[in-house]
Amino acid sequence: MFRGANAVSLDAKGRVAMPSRYRDELSVRCSGKLIVTVDAVDPCLNIYPLPEWELIENKLRQMPSLREETRRLHRTLIGSAQDVELDGNGRFLIPPRLRVRAELDKKVVLVGQLNKFQLWDEDTWNAIELDDMAAIKEAGGLPEELRDLIL
Repeated sequence: MFRGANAVSLDAKGRVAMPSRYRDELSVRCSGKLIVTVDAVDPCLNIYPLPEWELIENKLRQMPSLREETRRLHRTLIGSAQDVELDGNGRFLIPPRLRVRAELDKKVVLVGQLNKFQLWDEDTWNAIELDDMAAIKEAGGLPEELRDLIL
């Protein structure tokens, strides 16, 4: 499971160094093979170990292809998906088109999301994190099924 937020940098070539605490896990789980794609809702990128992405592709494949919502999701997620691989130094390349889409600059944050990572522009992540914490505190900020969750 991937958890936590890690401040990382995009180098001049658009590469990100995967934090060392995840490298062994990714080596075992997917031989360092990742899929990077846009997020359908948030202004960030999603980074999946290849086996996790293949589960998503299988679910998308089973959706009714004549529905406009399905085609829209296919175009967005699959059309933007790029295969990347960790190099010998634990870095992976974020393709230029995806860097532009997520408005990524030099300072970025890699956020563990259990089965995947999200890659955010640092300023955008900081703002979203504050907004999320404030929204959770508001009355009705959590759905009913989460109110009984023991943390």
